[in-house]
Amino acid sequence: MNLDALALARRQLDADEAATHAVAGLRDHKVARMAVSPLAFLRGSAGLFYTLLKEHPALAAGPDGTGLIVGDLHVENFGAFRADAVEDDDAETVFDINDFDDANVAPLRWDVLRLATSLLLGGRALGADGPSSLATCDALLSSYARHLAHDAEPSPAPPTVQALVARSATRTRARFLDGRTEVLHGQRRFVRGDRYRDLDARLARAVPRCFADYVGSLDAALRPAESHLEIVDAAFRIAGTGSLGRTRVAVLVRGKGGRDGHWIFDLKEQGDPSSAVLVPPSVANGAQRVLEAMRWCLARPPRMAGTSTLLGATMLGRRLAPQEDKLELASVPRAELADLAAYLGSLTARAHLRGTVHAPPRWKPADVAMLRANAVVLAGIHEAAYLAYCHLATR
Repeated sequence: MNLDALALARRQLDADEAATHAVAGLRDHKVARMAVSPLAFLRGSAGLFYTLLKEHPALAAGPDGTGLIVGDLHVENFGAFRADAVEDDDAETVFDINDFDDANVAPLRWDVLRLATSLLLGGRALGADGPSSLATCDALLSSYARHLAHDAEPSPAPPTVQALVARSATRTRARFLDGRTEVLHGQRRFVRGDRYRDLDARLARAVPRCFADYVGSLDAALRPAESHLEIVDAAFRIAGTGSLGRTRVAVLVRGKGGRDGHWIFDLKEQGDPSSAVLVPPSVANGAQRVLEAMRWCLARPPRMAGTSTLLGATMLGRRLAPQEDKLELASVPRAELADLAAYLGSLTARAHLRGTVHAPPRWKPADVAMLRANAVVLAGIHEAAYLAYCHLATR
């Protein structure tokens, strides 16, 4: 297999520059996020991952089974969030897959392969040696295979996950708002800076209609009262890694009143999934594709998820909550990595079973061995491309 790490890095840098050129400073922001670690590089380069599978079909091979895949599945695309409920007090904090922007109907093994690759890269970043990193990969693959075949009870949440959910559940709305907004002349507004910027005039004019259409898309039983949805402020939101460059708008509304009663909504542009280089999008409307995947694959989808359009772009809208928190691998003790991998494998299998189109056969030992070998190869490719990316970006 002839792979040029510098060529792959140049391809990624070109893609990043094309995606971020319209927003001043965003290219450097993305490069800085990608340069943190090989895992961060993998997180921000899903398109490169699928291009590698396309150009090297042996890496994409494996056991049969087709259905809704997450698409950009990696160890840090799991987290805590509030599930849908009519009233705030009824909402439950759950832990599950938390990002379906790249969802598509495709071979289920691609999700498992990307997740396994991320665990290999992440384990090495935590200082795990090669044998330990491979043991973590094996724990993921064996757990996934057992749960896909209904041969195992749901894996228990490891201590890190339990602590994350418990910690998230205690966060208050006031603290959440204070971390993102400021009070000027008695009125809250987003703090402009690295996270929020002013909207250009064209976007600003279009946001009220986009937000109203999003609200109209919600199930009537979950739709807030109109008096709670008066827009107080809106800003361009800079968040994520792989999605940097897409239009993303934060909307602050009146909520239940008072300085600490406001609500924040996120409107995020949805394009084609990264796997579209191999298989066409399952649904042409990007936001509808993502919403359907969330509803199929998650037992408890995030609260108030809906769709809209903004200046021709399809947008996924949802209400943000203080209880949201993603899994960060750096916070996981090395001794817990194998248990965490098994747990994530069980969650992935459950999501796949809900969204299966063609039922997967029972995985054989040879299937698991193939996925493990391909993950090792892909981890090595991404490690080399990451170093080349840092080399080119900092010259």
